[in-house]
Parts: sequence; structure tokens; C-alpha cells
Amino acid sequence: MNQSEKPQPNIEIIPASLEQKATLANLFELYSYDFCEFVDLEIGPDGQFRDVDLDIYWTEPARYPLLVYVDTRLAGFALIDGLPRGSLDAMVWDVAEFFILRGYRRAGIGTEVAHQVWRRFPGRWQVRVIVSNEPAYRFWHHAIESFAGQNIVATRVMQGGRDRHLFSFESRPDSQER
Repeated sequence: MNQSEKPQPNIEIIPASLEQKATLANLFELYSYDFCEFVDLEIGPDGQFRDVDLDIYWTEPARYPLLVYVDTRLAGFALIDGLPRGSLDAMVWDVAEFFILRGYRRAGIGTEVAHQVWRRFPGRWQVRVIVSNEPAYRFWHHAIESFAGQNIVATRVMQGGRDRHLFSFESRPDSQER
């Protein structure tokens, strides 16, 4: 290996335990702060943004809180929701929230994390991106196209009072681990 080549980082994605809920909540604060650039989020009088009920990820089925580690260091999280569409076979997986710490961005880590998550939960997927978040749109477009191996086109939808890009694609059952 020459000096300009870096070794590939070891990426580990683990289910967040109930004991790690505070860790995920702390990361969610950083995520919310970053997100303020694209949407109007108000900080509470306690200095926190929390506008999402994280408890549901430990109490409701088909919701998965995941923590991301790079070379054993905490690097981000993903919140995955299984959205039933009439039957288990019709389940649509949704990237509800996704965050990689700034120090790990632009190194392919986020893309690799997304690919690993999609392989872990095979089936139909959707990724929603607020239209004003152009960097996220570029990231998800690249990540999904490189995963799917084909051109992917997002559709525009109104959800929750926000104009969004909606990506839809299929993940093949390469891995069944969760």
C-alpha cells in the first residue's frame, strides 16, 4: 500500500439497546442542529431540539434504532421504520432518520452504511428528502444508484406539510441479519 492509500475503515452497525437510548438521543441533537440549515427547528428552553419520540424505537415493532461505529468509534445512527402495506410481503422499509458525524463524511462511509442497512432489511425501500436539503438529495441519489445498479429517479411529494423527494427501490435478500 502506498502512502496516499488509507486502509478501509471497519464499519459496524449495531442495534441500539435500551441502555444506549441516551447516546442515540445525544446524536439526534447534533443531527437536529445540522438539519436547522434546511428547516426551521426551534431549540427548546432546555437547550434541546428533540422533536421526535425516540421511545417508539424500543416499544413498537418494525422499528429499528441502529448505531454506527467506525473503527470502534461512534460515528452516527440510522432509524429504520417498517411500514406495513397490507401484508408482511408488502412491507416498505423507510429511512426515517440517518446521520453520520461530520468527521466521517465525504469518505464513502455514509454510502457504505446505507448499503449495509439496505442489505440487512431486504425488500421495498423508500428514502424521503426535504427538497431544500440539496446535499442530502445528492448523497441519497448517489447511494441509491450505486446500490441498485441502475438510474433512479425521485418523485416529488407533499408529506407532513413538507415538499420532499421520494426515492423508491428494491433491496435483494443478500443478508438476513438484523
